[in-house]
Amino acid sequence: MDLSEFTLKDLLRIAMSSEVESRKVYLSLKERVDNLLLKDRFQFLADEEEKHRKYIERIFNKKFPKEEPELSPGITTPLPEIKADDNMPISEILQSAMDAEMAAREFYLQLSEKFEDEEINKMLKIFADMELGHYRLLEVEKNLAEKFEDYESMWPEFHVGP
Repeated sequence: MDLSEFTLKDLLRIAMSSEVESRKVYLSLKERVDNLLLKDRFQFLADEEEKHRKYIERIFNKKFPKEEPELSPGITTPLPEIKADDNMPISEILQSAMDAEMAAREFYLQLSEKFEDEEINKMLKIFADMELGHYRLLEVEKNLAEKFEDYESMWPEFHVGP
């Protein structure tokens, strides 16, 4: 992932936008599934995305106090969107989410290098580690879904995952 063509301002806007979009997808997935524990997983991921967005917004406001944090129209983001439509099997959506989480990890590692502020640098590296944790959580769910594609609706109160 090459972030050199983006300004720091745009990178922070991209990060916030990506967190907002990921949160929306996780909340929509929560509504799509019947399994109560899987719903909790998606809510957890949505909440994590919101925490990340708030922190990135604080960084943005600190660095650019007179600027709006919204993503400028026409900026092409280097982060992939999570592909999720009603016709996709849950395992494919989970794979797309895994890909997005791994890309976010790389993004935050590279973004951390743009900050000399030790606290911000460290927190962005922690975000990168958290994205890896999200990837692993999704991986367990995807592996389960591949074995039993309709497991989440067959047993709404039963869950085999971690």
